[in-house]
Formats: sequence, structure tokens, C-alpha cells
Amino acid sequence: MHVSSLPNRYGIGSFGAECFRFIDYLSRAGAKYWQVLPLSQTGFGNSPYQSPAAGSLNPYFISLDTLCEEGLLTKEECAAQETPLSLVDYGKLYFERYPLLRKAFSRFNRPAAFARFVKSGVFADYAMFMAIKSVRNGASFDVWERPLKFRDPAALAQFAAENEEEILFWQFLQYEAAAQWKKVKSYAREKGIKIIGDIPIYTAYDSLEVWRNPELFKLDGELRATMVAGVPPDYFSESGQLWGNPVFDYARHEADGFRWWTERVKAALENYDYLRIDHFRGLDRYYEIPAGSPDAKNGRWVDVPHDKLFAALFEKVDKRRIIAEDLGILDDGVYELLEKTGFPGMSVLSFAFNGDKANKYLPENIEKNSVCYTGTHDNDTLRSLLEHMSAWDKNNFVVGVKNSLHAFRLNRKAVSDEDLARAVVELGFACKADVFVLPMQDAAYLGGEYRMNEPATDKAQNWSVRIGEENFTFAVAKRLKTLAERHAR
Repeated sequence: MHVSSLPNRYGIGSFGAECFRFIDYLSRAGAKYWQVLPLSQTGFGNSPYQSPAAGSLNPYFISLDTLCEEGLLTKEECAAQETPLSLVDYGKLYFERYPLLRKAFSRFNRPAAFARFVKSGVFADYAMFMAIKSVRNGASFDVWERPLKFRDPAALAQFAAENEEEILFWQFLQYEAAAQWKKVKSYAREKGIKIIGDIPIYTAYDSLEVWRNPELFKLDGELRATMVAGVPPDYFSESGQLWGNPVFDYARHEADGFRWWTERVKAALENYDYLRIDHFRGLDRYYEIPAGSPDAKNGRWVDVPHDKLFAALFEKVDKRRIIAEDLGILDDGVYELLEKTGFPGMSVLSFAFNGDKANKYLPENIEKNSVCYTGTHDNDTLRSLLEHMSAWDKNNFVVGVKNSLHAFRLNRKAVSDEDLARAVVELGFACKADVFVLPMQDAAYLGGEYRMNEPATDKAQNWSVRIGEENFTFAVAKRLKTLAERHAR
């Protein structure tokens, strides 16, 4: 359940009262974990996996009600931001939310805690990067004046002197967001809820990470990407997937002991109790494509010095707090890396019931050191998946679920889609996986209009879904708690 999807009055979920209500709901449902998508600031395309600053928190998640309580906004100003619960309108947010946050900043009395926050330097480069972008109407860093593009110290000092308030505004946003998220996480801990976060392995091109450390990416002398990320052609896509993210120059990472990676993961684990590494297979080998290619057909696989990378990482972080997203087309190298690291991988029940008894996602084939899901943010909801199945696929699914259920409660010959979905959920509770994660959409049996993301599309629904309070019912919470108790979760 991503923060953006939580219900409130202001167009997007925030670190405000809705987080605390959701934690209470999780507690009533007997849950021990809450998994979120990356909490970082979103940029073009609105994806939390394409952030202008991977280590940031999203300013849209700053609670307006909390700012009102702090005397930085008036009730009337907050009321003017009220909007019916519907898809997140990121365009409206961009043009209305930032001016409101600037108004809050203009009333901010800058306490000693804020001075210490700024002096720590944690968000100094972030504030500089976002301030330069802001005064240049969001222009990508590669078209800035050369001194700023190449981080000339004199040019940066001059910009800072001329734009001190703009830089402090971006510091203020991170200060407020961090303070609010800290309270959310503390409340979750009080309620016995641990938070599972998410870290993309790639960064956006127009990002703080590339601007600050261009030597760590495969770029040319003008800081343009020479190689970009993607995946090769497969059964699902004859031209592959061209993601366009700049790829890492691992020789340079290795030369400085993988400092960028270790600092990034360590910082993320300060925000979360556990961390899912997205596209884990890219840390064994990754697929790179020449920049400017029309598709992903002419790429190549490149090995990652993963043994050295993880040796460096494990000196800084607790490996027991990491989960590997090991979905997609895998090979022996990925399986060997999973075994070496000891990370739990992911098992997705939506992929399980295709008639193949060797399917590794069948509940009876799921091992203990794993995290089981009915589906991920990139999958259709369980309800929609069942509604749109062919007769052949539905028959395989029904037979597979019944076979896996054994003595459970699906013995009738004719079952509805909702019965089937509930049976799949129970299989998640019953399997051997250490943790079972249930998307809220599947807990409440919601349709495809609540799907969070459909990869390789630009649908308005992507990353924009909101879930109304009417779906957080006592009956759903009671059912989940009963299943948790029945299967000793």
C-alpha cells in the first residue's frame, strides 16, 4: 500500500493522519509489516522509480494538516486544496502544491533544529540541484551552463550566494518530510508494524546522482549517456524493453570500494526496517543498450563484480534486512548470487497456477527463506486477473488452486471468482514463506481500475491510484486477522 494511494482530502496520500489510521488498520488486521514503494520525490512520468533525487522524500507527502497545526498554513489555505478522491492529478499538484509549500516556508521561523539539519549537509547537494532546476524552469542538468553542469566550485558558490532562499526552501521540504515520516515510523513501531521499503537499482538520467557523480556512470565528455539500461527481447516483447536509465561504470565503483552503493543502501535503511532491492538480477549481470537505439534488440550482457560489491555492503549494513526482487527471466548466475547473499527472494501467487506442477511459485514449492505475494505493484489485481482469463487459463487456475488447497475451504465444484481470490489469499497465509505480503487491492477484492502500474505503458492510472476509506472495512480486517491466527502468521 503506497503512501500516495492512502485516502485524504488533498489529492494525494501524505505522512499525515491517514498513515496513522492505516497503521491502526494493519494492527486490527493482525499484520506485522507494511510495504511501500520508494518514498522519493517523483519527476517526469510520476514514477517513484524515476526520481530526480533517489535519497529524497517526496514533498507531495508532506501533510498539509500538520503544516496547519504548526502555524505554517491556515485552515482556509488547506481547504482550498481539497479535492474529491480520484486518481492523483500530478499536473495539478505540481502547479498548486509547490506554491503552497513556498507559502508555508515563508512563515517558517527556522528553529535551531533546522539549522542543525542544514549544517549536517545531508541534503546540501539535493537542495542545490533542485534550486538550479527550479530557477531554470525544470531544465535537465545537461543543458545548464557548463560551469553549473560540470559543478565548477566558483559557479556553485556564486549561485548559492544569489539564491540562498531558494536553496533553503528545498532544505525545508526535506526537513518537514523527514520529521513527519519519522513520526509515522515511530508510531508503526509502537503498534508492532515494521516497514518494508524499496530501492530501485537504477537512477534517472536527470538526477542528483548523475550530476553529482558522473564518473560512476557510462557517460561521454559532455555528460551524455553512452549506454542505457533495459532488458532484451523475450516471449513478452519481441523488441525488448528500453528503459533509458544510465548504467553504472562498475570499474569506477570498485575503485572507491563501492562507496556510493553502501552509502545509498545504508541511508535507505534509516528510513525503513527492511529494504527490497528492485531488479536484483541487474546486480549479477545487467543488459546495456547503446544510447539512441530505437529498441533493446542490440544490447549486451555485462557482468557485475557482485562478490566485491556485496562484501563492501555487508561491512556497512545488516544483510538480514534486505529482500531481493528476483522476478523476471533469471539464470543460474542470479540463483547463485541469491544463495551467496542469503537474501529472501519473492514468490508471486498470480504466476503460480498455469498447470505446471514444477512452477516455483506454487504454494507447495515456496521455500521458507522467501517473501510471498499475491501480486506486485506491476501486476493486475487478483480480481481483474481472474475476470479477464481465458477459459483454458481459468480452468488451470481453478485446478491448481484446488490441488494446492488440499483440506482447505474450496471443495465445491462451482466457485465464484471471489471465492477463488480468497482461496489464493489463504494459500499465501498458509505457505512456508517467512513473510506474506498482500496488496490492499487484493485484500479488499478490488478490480483492475485499482491497478497501480502497467509496465511499458503511459496510462494515466499508472502510479495515480487512490483507495477510498470505504474499502478499509472491519470485515476485511477481521478476515485477515482470522487467517493470520489460523496459520500462525
